[in-house]
Amino acid sequence: MRNARKRQRGGALDKTNRSLNTTPSGEWIQPMSNVQTLEFREGALLLLDQRKLPGEETYISCRDCGEVGEAIRTMVVRGAPAIGVAAAYGMALAAKEVSDRTPQDLLLHLERAAESLKGTRPTAVNLAWAAHRLLQTARNALASGAGTQGFADRLLAEAHRVKEEDIAINHRIGEQGASLLSAGSRLLTHCNAGSLATAGYGTAGGVIRSAFRQGKLSLVYVDETRPFLQGSRLTAWELKKEGIPIVLITDNMAGYCMRRGDVHAVIVGADRIARNGDVANKIGTYTVAVLARENSLPFYVAAPLSTIDFSLPSGEEIPIEERAPEEVTHIGGKRICPEGVEVFNPAFDITPASLVDAIITERGIVRPKLGETPEVWRNESPRLASEG
Repeated sequence: MRNARKRQRGGALDKTNRSLNTTPSGEWIQPMSNVQTLEFREGALLLLDQRKLPGEETYISCRDCGEVGEAIRTMVVRGAPAIGVAAAYGMALAAKEVSDRTPQDLLLHLERAAESLKGTRPTAVNLAWAAHRLLQTARNALASGAGTQGFADRLLAEAHRVKEEDIAINHRIGEQGASLLSAGSRLLTHCNAGSLATAGYGTAGGVIRSAFRQGKLSLVYVDETRPFLQGSRLTAWELKKEGIPIVLITDNMAGYCMRRGDVHAVIVGADRIARNGDVANKIGTYTVAVLARENSLPFYVAAPLSTIDFSLPSGEEIPIEERAPEEVTHIGGKRICPEGVEVFNPAFDITPASLVDAIITERGIVRPKLGETPEVWRNESPRLASEG
């Protein structure tokens, strides 16, 4: 990975570079937020290094699939939809690496690339979905007798489509979710499910943006989200950039704010949803859901259909990633606890469907608390279509 370029806080991307907001045919797409998470330019994937926010806006350049995988693993880019889009571009770069080989060798290389990408963040299902989608595109192209001529370009065009679809899907999720809210709503959100976690606009963040644009939103309480501080570093940063009113709180203040009547509803994203409606999301989400239930507040989950894993009957089967202890023992590179302390650092937890009032997708809304499940969308799932 290469440190591609920096910009001053509040600055804009180079206006001469339109690739982030254009279709493969060159059609201009109106940006839906002030945050640019990733772009593909001059043969490289540029990723906003989210580890350095909010203090510095630095873009990392990835020129091969291995560098994309490392950026995903080290959380240069994070958020289930965003790493799915990044994985799609990683597969396109993998195709470019071996474009002069036989079709059989090329396909074997892509299969290995897909497995490597899937191993970087095992909980977020969008990553595996995107890798499989690009792999299926490759298989279809070779089966049609198209050969290897222009093969990498076809996969890059498919990666562009994955990105474009994600932005459009997030906008629809935002509109669906905003319909659940009343004027003057005060929301609480955990972690980051905004533009930084997607190709643009956001899932839970998209609901917040749509509600704000419709005049329904009064305030957003943002959990800081220990240990990686995605709430304080990322959500607070991007909402502030767009003029959305926020109050930052520590995670252990959420219950008190709810009890005081300061919060009307909770909205979060998801990294994987089982077919019964159990939700895997950033560690601490389950705690927030329990607090919301205790205080009779609706708990909403916003996610695209590609996040729903219909192969898993419940959340018990969702693999939970455990990350390095240094994320807990250190802040800003400085140790905050005694040396030798044992650390448990799961990146995600499981919120049972019984605590979820609504799952909001681009296709509509189901209410697990009332016994509805995502099964109603099984035949529409892009995961089933891409994995064959």
